[in-house]
Amino acid sequence: MEHIIKHDLSPELAKKAADKAAEHYTKKWEKYDAKSTWVTDDTAEITFRVKGVNVSASVEMQPGQAVIEMQKVPLLLRPFKNMALDVVHRMMAKWIERARNGELE
Repeated sequence: MEHIIKHDLSPELAKKAADKAAEHYTKKWEKYDAKSTWVTDDTAEITFRVKGVNVSASVEMQPGQAVIEMQKVPLLLRPFKNMALDVVHRMMAKWIERARNGELE
């Protein structure tokens, strides 16, 4: 399932906003072994572990949008997939707005 978040940032600033969002996310969800890793220049993989189950998503920063895809969601956790996407969307939107306002430093 793909989810798109539109933005009007330069590619560099959009990636910086994504970095800050991932940093915040991994600290907040540290108890779930949350990790964020850039696997290419424009794609990050986010993973976490809930009740012994691994979940992963990717965030691809494209011009004018961030594309989020939940890649590995076990059957047991699928009812929570939309809730997880909503959380990611709100977090990314918050950091995109902060980048737009020059608040990333």
